[in-house]
Amino acid sequence: MKITLLCTGKTDFSYISSGMQIYEERLRHYVKFSVVYIPALKNVSSLTEEQIKEKEGLLILKEIGTGKNGAAKRAGNAWVVLLDERGMSFDSVGWARHLEQKFLSGGTDKEIFFVVGGAYGFSEDVYARANEKISLSQMTFSHQMVRLIFIEQLYRAFTIMKGEPYHHQ
Repeated sequence: MKITLLCTGKTDFSYISSGMQIYEERLRHYVKFSVVYIPALKNVSSLTEEQIKEKEGLLILKEIGTGKNGAAKRAGNAWVVLLDERGMSFDSVGWARHLEQKFLSGGTDKEIFFVVGGAYGFSEDVYARANEKISLSQMTFSHQMVRLIFIEQLYRAFTIMKGEPYHHQ
């Protein structure tokens, strides 16, 4: 099993990068994990929000594949989860159980992509390709912060699944 966090644009703040590195190292004890950055679009001032979402969407789909027979860098049959404000919400234990069920049921085909979109969200094509959406909170976080929060919650889920003492009830 491999998990990839796919992000639009680079991480600009060193404190976020440092925090991400801590949890990336911890996660590697449980699963193959990587972060992939899609380059930020250039010259976007002349584009509409919809055009930006479409262009970012094409880059996202190129990275994850377009479907069961999609030709892309990676297998098109990967499980794709969008980090989206309209997605399912979980507490930490519920999230761990949900993730564990994905692993046990074989509902994932070797790779899971968790995708953090750009400032305007995802294109309709990316929504169509997604297998599910999850929400980290009803609050809105910057896309930079979402990266760190998500990686920490992913790590927390693995420690819960393993019965390790990181999470306290």
